Amino acid sequence: MIIVGCDFHPSWQQIAWLDSETGETGEAKLVHAAGEAKWFYEQLGAPVLIGMEATGNSQWFIELVEDLGHEIWVGDAAQIRASYVRKQKTDKRDAAHILKLLVEGRFPKLWTPDREQRDLRQLVLHRHKLVEIRTRVKNELQHLSMNKGMQRKRKLWSQAGLQSLRELPLKAWTSCRRADLLGLLTMLDEQIGKLDTAVEQAAQEHPQARLLMTQPGVGPNTALAFVLTIGDVSRFPRGKQVASYLGLIPREETSGGRQKLGAITKQGNRLLRSLLVEVAHNVVRCDPGFRRQYLHHCHQKAKGVATLAVARKLAVRLYWMLRTQTAYPEVVRIESSSRVPLIGAS
Repeated sequence: MIIVGCDFHPSWQQIAWLDSETGETGEAKLVHAAGEAKWFYEQLGAPVLIGMEATGNSQWFIELVEDLGHEIWVGDAAQIRASYVRKQKTDKRDAAHILKLLVEGRFPKLWTPDREQRDLRQLVLHRHKLVEIRTRVKNELQHLSMNKGMQRKRKLWSQAGLQSLRELPLKAWTSCRRADLLGLLTMLDEQIGKLDTAVEQAAQEHPQARLLMTQPGVGPNTALAFVLTIGDVSRFPRGKQVASYLGLIPREETSGGRQKLGAITKQGNRLLRSLLVEVAHNVVRCDPGFRRQYLHHCHQKAKGVATLAVARKLAVRLYWMLRTQTAYPEVVRIESSSRVPLIGAS
């Protein structure tokens, strides 16, 4: 079997390979634009194990080697770097180090979604990015109206508020800016509406997303994003690990018997973390249990900290809903009872 350690870059890659049967080794630099990478992996007839660090703009390469029948592992870049003690860092050394981890069975392999899941992730991500752009456009219109003495806050987006905004007497270039922003807002509303329909349809077709939507306050967008990001829930033994995976736990510096906690780590999927924090406000309004916890935290901490606490507990509850295949409100009884096992036959 041929094992390849790959140090991937957008325009080229440095590889180190080993034939485990003959003991033959080698290294090479493959330029992507010249087609060298495709030619190299095509001429390897036997199944090949390839290891690489998690990095961006590499989906085409992963799909290429999968189509050729090879197996590719994506590893945790931080753990790979932490296991390398030398101070000299070069591309050749990185490729050789990845190969060494593969051969010794110490490669920190990450879970990776399949192609269908990756495509659905693009749907959720695309909608999220357009919503962010729409928010920026709305903020600009709010500033424009307040600079002219009209403060409507949320009422600015009603029909009467928009009509008042259009009727504001403005100078030529300010009027041009208003017209352009209103045009962008209309276009974005139309595009986001189509994406909302697509997300809702995809969530209804996904049994796990439908299960999560039984939780009050959780809509199709958050449910679908959670399922696609967490993937196989059995890889998380406990709910605390899910919170850590999403970066919803505090930084910690404990030494000499003194514990020091800071802000959340924010290590993990930023999209899902922001969605959980956003939907936490809806959950507080719809779920009495979360509302009590939120009000309790508000007596001691700032509202932002209380919202993060709700988001963290929500992530853990959604995890257990998937792990035990239990819908709301039955999952609340399981959480509150020490006599009910959280994990069934699995």
